[in-house]
Amino acid sequence: MMLGQRVGQFGEKLVRKRPLEPREESEIPTLHPNILNLVLFGVNTPKARIYILAGAMAVYVTMGQLHAFITGWNLILHLGIATACVTRAWSYTFDSLIGNHISQVLEGTFSEHMPSFLATYPDFVALALVLLIAGLVLLGVHDSALVSKVSEGVNVLVLSFMILSGFIKGDLHNWQLTEQDYKLAASGSNDTSSLGPLGSGGFVPFGFEGILRGAAMPFYSYFGLNAIITTGRETPNPQRSIPWSLGIIISICFLAYSGVSAALTLMVPYYQIHPYNPLPQAFHHVGWAPAGYFVAVVILCALFYSLLLVMLTMSQLICEMAEDGLLFQGLGQIYARRGTPLVAVLVSAILSGILAVLFEIFHLVELLSVGALFVYFLVTFSVLVLRYQPDQSFSKKEKVEEEIEMEPIVEGNPSPSVPEAGTSNPLKSLCNPISTTPTLKSGQIVYGCAFLLVLLLTILSLLLALWPSRVFSGDPGFTAGAVLLLLLIAGITAIIWRQPQNPSPLPFRVPALPVLPVLSIFVNVYLMMQMSSATWAQCGIWNALGLATYFGYGIRHSPEGKRDPQPPASSLQLPDPS
Repeated sequence: MMLGQRVGQFGEKLVRKRPLEPREESEIPTLHPNILNLVLFGVNTPKARIYILAGAMAVYVTMGQLHAFITGWNLILHLGIATACVTRAWSYTFDSLIGNHISQVLEGTFSEHMPSFLATYPDFVALALVLLIAGLVLLGVHDSALVSKVSEGVNVLVLSFMILSGFIKGDLHNWQLTEQDYKLAASGSNDTSSLGPLGSGGFVPFGFEGILRGAAMPFYSYFGLNAIITTGRETPNPQRSIPWSLGIIISICFLAYSGVSAALTLMVPYYQIHPYNPLPQAFHHVGWAPAGYFVAVVILCALFYSLLLVMLTMSQLICEMAEDGLLFQGLGQIYARRGTPLVAVLVSAILSGILAVLFEIFHLVELLSVGALFVYFLVTFSVLVLRYQPDQSFSKKEKVEEEIEMEPIVEGNPSPSVPEAGTSNPLKSLCNPISTTPTLKSGQIVYGCAFLLVLLLTILSLLLALWPSRVFSGDPGFTAGAVLLLLLIAGITAIIWRQPQNPSPLPFRVPALPVLPVLSIFVNVYLMMQMSSATWAQCGIWNALGLATYFGYGIRHSPEGKRDPQPPASSLQLPDPS
């Protein structure tokens, strides 16, 4: 009995939630943005500023402490990798402006001594840039609304100029390339190693598999859509404003990526695109060198501003988690003179600097995308589970009643308990629950079904990612396995669908539950399966360190743990052995 109680208390610690404290009226926003305001907000808000919002929404109030820690811990990695990516990109662009002298010297000095899983040379320019940004943050440099709007406006102009230039200077033959064109390019190049791999043709040269892998890489760019959800709650009609705004923002992102990619591949054959500095080099390739230098300078300015925002956000996230007791308390130390989180900024700079110096940008982008997909997976899982949970006050009351019923009776001869009507058949409660509102039991059923769904969807994604040809070619074993998985997934989804949903009014409710979250989980998991094994190993190491930190420190030092009520002594009474 003691062991069972201890296990139960440990499980409660993992899912304990921070009570949602009501805000004062002065803190409640009074603005009522419409669809256009939301669209402009989603476009103009730098993505680095939104990362903290996702973490803030996830901490404690929704899925519990462990879920919140995993989300925040992965957001720290996400922001550190984002900083490293941007600094690497800044270094490549700056090096191209001065004739690639820095990379040539560093590569000639260090390339023979670097392991194969690291970059060909340590990028000390990127490290210096990280330290510079950290110094600016420590001095109290903050974001500016005016600079933000100017930066986003310049970015839109540059992307528009790039798209127009591609259709003006582009060549449709670059979408119809042959092996002869590749050999001709190789014979005319002094460095054949700079050429990328040859596919089949110029348009979609690597087939549907290449499209999926390419789609998974820039997925982190859609991370800023959380801003629409947080701001959209203040709109007069969230049920209409949020879906329309999300659709418009996704369309804008899609058109921007598709337009730039189309322009780039029209200007330069895909195997000759510079992997680290594509846009300026594309203008040099078509003979527009001044435009290439102009675009490079604009990119340097835009990346520098983005770096400042990401570093600010990363240090704030670390400081918040330290104040909540999930990370070491010293990380929340504030530099009194400037009001900046001193230790958090230094830790952010160390993590970002190590990543920027040692890893290639492609490896960083893969890890960045895995982090974004994983956080979106956690959010989708939360949506699926929380809609079917009872109100917190009701679940606590039901739990107390259940504990009272389970207490051992010391005196008297208790009569045998009679099962409650309708609860004697477990299968009936799965497919035909009695209550029309969520109960503790129905919520637990959804929890279990959701975890089982994740397992089955992961297995299905592995089958489709590793052996797609065998699954779709009619191989008896693989095809039967995929069909069986689909049937199990459909059955478990139907069980979740039969459970009662929480009727509490919300500003916005995700439609088509549970089908839409299940599809979203499948897409996120399947895209994550497109990443390399090295990326998964790095992500696994980071999360192992995080879990060690949480179970070694965070679970014992969280302020929520101090609010946990201690079990009464009467509940631990044992019968008199005499």
